[in-house]
Amino acid sequence: MQRTNIYLDAGQCEALDRLAAEEGISRAELIRRLLDRALAGGSDDRERDLAAIEASFGALRDLEPLPRETDERSLHLDRMWQTGT
Repeated sequence: MQRTNIYLDAGQCEALDRLAAEEGISRAELIRRLLDRALAGGSDDRERDLAAIEASFGALRDLEPLPRETDERSLHLDRMWQTGT
């Protein structure tokens, strides 16, 4: 590895430290991973998340609903589920 120095503002350092702590890695490792992801040319997280949501649409349509308490709302939801609307 080659050593590189960069200047970050306080907010960037705090955000990096928080994310690194959440993942249990060092700030340097987090920066390397973020750089790898950016340099790989992949889409940003938002686009990837939206694509995953779109791809999963309807994946559980054949699943039976979980039992609910019998009240007006649950009866309405059951009717909606059965008619597919």
